[in-house]
Amino acid sequence: MGIFSFLTKEIAIDLGTANTIIIHNDKVVVDEPSIVALDRVTGKIIAVGKKAMLMHGKTHENIKTIRPLKDGVIADFQSAEYMIREMIKMISTKKPLFPPALKMVICIPSGITEVEERAVRDSAEQAGAKEVKLIHEPMAAAIGIGIDVLEPTGNMVIDIGGGTSEIAVIALGGIVCNKSIRIAGDDFNQDIEEYMRKQHNITIGERTAERIKIEVGAAIPELDNPPQDYAVQGRDMLTGTPREIYVNYREIAHCLDKSISKIEAAVLNALEMTPPELCADIYRTGIYLAGGGSMLRGLDKRIAQKTKLQVHVAEDPLRAVARGTGIALKNFDKFTFLIK
Repeated sequence: MGIFSFLTKEIAIDLGTANTIIIHNDKVVVDEPSIVALDRVTGKIIAVGKKAMLMHGKTHENIKTIRPLKDGVIADFQSAEYMIREMIKMISTKKPLFPPALKMVICIPSGITEVEERAVRDSAEQAGAKEVKLIHEPMAAAIGIGIDVLEPTGNMVIDIGGGTSEIAVIALGGIVCNKSIRIAGDDFNQDIEEYMRKQHNITIGERTAERIKIEVGAAIPELDNPPQDYAVQGRDMLTGTPREIYVNYREIAHCLDKSISKIEAAVLNALEMTPPELCADIYRTGIYLAGGGSMLRGLDKRIAQKTKLQVHVAEDPLRAVARGTGIALKNFDKFTFLIK
């Protein structure tokens, strides 16, 4: 740190499909939904994050809500740039005399293409970053969980986010083999919406589907301490009037079964590609789950039954990737070969 260190601000960003988390000085300073609200007439952005989320699904024709990221990558370049810029402003309320130069570490999915990677880098630079480094999500998750990634020991990490599920085997500070599938939290929401339409003749929005997933979402139909039935309000497809029904966790486990099976298949595929010596390590250490999707009730048990391995869920799995990105930023020199 030199004499002008106050002119540089170091931030770690977990740019997620569902939520964006920013870490500054080892503290989570921003944790907001990845969404912006736009005025169609003027083209100006009205709200970002939680305020925009409140408008989602409730807008009139002059306001449009946009989620700039889809499947873990930037789908709307301009909105993403604006969202990053506004979220950086949320870090501190005081306006500095000299705007500091920003040094950023951003995590990206491991199955990302070079073009998609470039979009993340360009968005960050347009938002004011002087130096941008990228780190793969499973690696960030492993560091955030507390695994020593530099050891010659194999560890398997599954990061189930909003847009992608990342499965990676990590050893000696690198990803030995990885599988990135675009089935995650958003697909669970879509499955719930579809199930409500077909089974109960009721139309619900994305936010309600997310709420159902949090309140009664499950991966297996038999839970030790099941959640109570949840009241769902939506529009009746036959009469067109608002209606309320109750759903239980068994129904949700049934409707999410197909998507979870695809994640299980990807985990088995990643294990097939793993070198035998690392397989022996994974048998001893087990599998680590991170990301918001890992909070689905019974998912750890289901993966354990399928793989016959121990499955550990990270503490505070929602922020594991962000924590790891923050640690990588702090130990920039130690993790130089991890960060692009």
